[in-house]
Amino acid sequence: MKDVDSINELVKRFEDIVFEESNLIRNESIVALKHVATGKYLSSIKNLSYITGSKSQMVFVGSTEPVPNSLWKIKFDKELATYPDTPINLQHIKSEMFLGLSFNRNTHYPHNYYYLRSPCTKYTEVSCNGNDKDWIFRHSKFENYDGSLKSNDTINLSIKKTKVINDKEEFLSSHDIHCSIGNYTFQEVVCLSDRLGRNEEWCIELIHGGS
Repeated sequence: MKDVDSINELVKRFEDIVFEESNLIRNESIVALKHVATGKYLSSIKNLSYITGSKSQMVFVGSTEPVPNSLWKIKFDKELATYPDTPINLQHIKSEMFLGLSFNRNTHYPHNYYYLRSPCTKYTEVSCNGNDKDWIFRHSKFENYDGSLKSNDTINLSIKKTKVINDKEEFLSSHDIHCSIGNYTFQEVVCLSDRLGRNEEWCIELIHGGS
């Protein structure tokens, strides 16, 4: 009986390892990002652009289920993304544009730049086709977590404004505020630095494994 228990335990451990390996997010995996507070997915639509700010491709949270417009290819420079120091890029599958922040040059002061503002709340605008596109992820539940990124982790995504010296990192966020484009309304996605709470939490879901 002891041998049977040992074999069962060995099989269970092997199954656990296989399951954990299958949930690891690898370079060029296809993922979806669910906004924890609202249960809606980070989305974009090819050629649907802001009418203010950068006028680049809009980012919003929309469907409560993963759909083609809410799928992203995650890219980084190694096989696995490890906490807390792996920069990642998120490429929208349908449009092939990258999630990021846009800035413009100040026409009066050519060496100065400014970042575009979101249409509703005037926080930092998030778009596809941004100039800054390197994101850092941190586990939102464990401050010093140092494992590998895996499916169903709840994370905070931060970004640095490269054209602002000594600026604070800003966090990807959404809230129950909607903006209109034509006859349609969209829940706003922004970056902000003045708080870090439930609105800044995202659950990353593995849709298809990468390389």
